[in-house]
Amino acid sequence: MSIRAVVLDLGDVLEVIDDSVFPGPWEERLGLPTGGFAAAAPNSGLSGDPALGEVNESDVRTYWQRCLHLDDATTDAMMADFWRWYVGTLDQPLYDWFVGLRPRYRLGILSNSGPGAREHEVVWGLEDVCDAIVYSHEVGLAKPDPAIYALTAERLGVRPHEIAFLDDIEVNVQAAREAGWRAVRHRDTAQSIAAMQQILSSGASA
Repeated sequence: MSIRAVVLDLGDVLEVIDDSVFPGPWEERLGLPTGGFAAAAPNSGLSGDPALGEVNESDVRTYWQRCLHLDDATTDAMMADFWRWYVGTLDQPLYDWFVGLRPRYRLGILSNSGPGAREHEVVWGLEDVCDAIVYSHEVGLAKPDPAIYALTAERLGVRPHEIAFLDDIEVNVQAAREAGWRAVRHRDTAQSIAAMQQILSSGASA
């Protein structure tokens, strides 16, 4: 059975995330201990789950500002650093391999995301090279829910067994396999490319 589509995760896969950018510097600036940001402004205090689109970017900003007792200018600076952390930097070798698969394969992104992700991640130009970009906060579903894998396959116009997938979270990889996808857990760019390429060449599961 041949592969017709290749799907990647974003954060810590196609995007390299630098945890020294956020929240550590803000914890230090605000006099919070390590891990204090999440304790001071836990997601559980929001009125809904950002990853499912139950709150918007403005809701998150307002909540953080209130919890951390920040003025508008400081909140603006914090949000800028948050998005700089969230978007990260592009894994150029992985990106080059990915886009080089066109037009033979359909390309997709499947990301557990927060409100505002599409607008900030537009800098990578993925909408110009991908056939489908599925953000959890836009569809109200998140990995490892089987429904989001089914939705992604539907949007790509392929059957589950025709998809090769790369994600850094084991539970998401296992859920993809249970959905019929061929999936690889990402740890190292060169190894991931080799494993994905093997799937494309042989059709065998990783």
